[in-house]
Amino acid sequence: MGPYILVIDQGTTSSRAIVFDNDQAIVGLGKMDFTQHHPAPGWVEHIPEEIWATCLWACKTALRKAGITAKDVAAIGITNQRETTVVWDRMTGKAICNAIVWQDRRTADACAKLREAGKEEMLARRTGLLLDPYFSGPKAQWILDNVEGTRERAYKGELAFGTVDSFLIYRLTGGRVHATDATNASRTALFNIETNQWDPDLLDLFDIPPNILPTVKDSADDYGSTDPNVLGAAIPIHGVIGDQQASLIGQACFLPGMMKSTYGTSCFALLNTGTDLVRSNNRMLSTIAYRLDGRSTYALEGVIFTVGGAVQWLRDDLGMLEHSSQSDAMAIASDPDQPIYLVPAFNGLGAPWWDNDARGAIYGLTSGTRRPELVRAALEAVGYQTRDLVDAMREDWSGAKDIVLRVDGGMVASNWTMQFIADVVEVGVDRPIDPEITARGAAWLAGWKAGVWPDAAGFAARRESDRQFWPVMSTKTRQSKLRGWREAVQRTLSRQPT
Repeated sequence: MGPYILVIDQGTTSSRAIVFDNDQAIVGLGKMDFTQHHPAPGWVEHIPEEIWATCLWACKTALRKAGITAKDVAAIGITNQRETTVVWDRMTGKAICNAIVWQDRRTADACAKLREAGKEEMLARRTGLLLDPYFSGPKAQWILDNVEGTRERAYKGELAFGTVDSFLIYRLTGGRVHATDATNASRTALFNIETNQWDPDLLDLFDIPPNILPTVKDSADDYGSTDPNVLGAAIPIHGVIGDQQASLIGQACFLPGMMKSTYGTSCFALLNTGTDLVRSNNRMLSTIAYRLDGRSTYALEGVIFTVGGAVQWLRDDLGMLEHSSQSDAMAIASDPDQPIYLVPAFNGLGAPWWDNDARGAIYGLTSGTRRPELVRAALEAVGYQTRDLVDAMREDWSGAKDIVLRVDGGMVASNWTMQFIADVVEVGVDRPIDPEITARGAAWLAGWKAGVWPDAAGFAARRESDRQFWPVMSTKTRQSKLRGWREAVQRTLSRQPT
């Protein structure tokens, strides 16, 4: 059954650990939720010690359920919530304050001032990102500016900065390794994705001292070994990657033009552009998909703030359905002659609009509108927003013409939604059998580096589809629906796009 790969999948609401055997089958799993803290409107924090404790518990639980010990593990892979920012004491390994989560908006005003000062073009050119609170650089600056004594200690070399992967590596190795991988570095707004180096001008822009930064390594690399006191043996850490890029690998999207989309509360879609660093004209993000053997593979990324979250809102806050699994039946029962559009801009609109001030709206209501029509509108919004992303990517890059969309996440269980995406986006939609796509991507990196899993082609050959969905909607119906959606979005935007 061995050798085994242990993956830490550290997410926004829970920490999970999964053990894979030599046949790439899951043989052990541990999961523990942790607390979300909201100390002020728009603020989201995690307690780093709770993240560490839940990861440690999950690892030990997964090993126990697999019936093995740390000595049986060939390598560890880590995949993590991206952009969440931690600053910690190098001596103790403990954070100096709570982690600032990727969803946190406290730096919105600071980002707006830099944008008004004309800094976004330079930042976008070097990082592929936008000047937005979403990314790690502004969060790190906020910590240095607002936690007493922090900036002085930072310049003295007493502190370390990193995303969650870096924090876990530091703790796992007993403080011997302060490192991150290129995908996580590319989400900080401090890393030049063309030169693959921390950018001095961006460090100056956010007033970040270089001595607090981690070393940037390949996604499959030598990250040291765990302290034997942590899990009971020294285990090499060989794979590190941000969660959305891990999903791209887990879906075996190794070739340019392959695309994955993860549908949960939000949606993250990545299109592999190979060695082409595509500069978007449609406010899509350019990012590092993975870096192997010193060579970066790039991706275009689109973010939809609310997909499954709209169904949760209808279920939990409005009581329109008891279980999300009822949504397909309600959509089927809805009146097709009632075109209802739900623009779920509860927290603004993501790519390609990036309008944080937009707010949700429903268009087309009549006295005959019932619950099924509203549920259908929430599901249709997933397809419309995906169409917006794919259209933008196709305009940005000529290699995005013939896309088959590989999907994962909790919402892909909805057959109705997957078929609607295929219909309205005019693409094939491929749903895998494996529900643990993100962890499997990190497992491949660690297993391949350790020499116990196959190369990319061999890994891709093992991927199995559960079901594929193909477009069946008429062109006339599709065009009519898209016209209505685009009118609804235009009415919802807080400002007209330029």
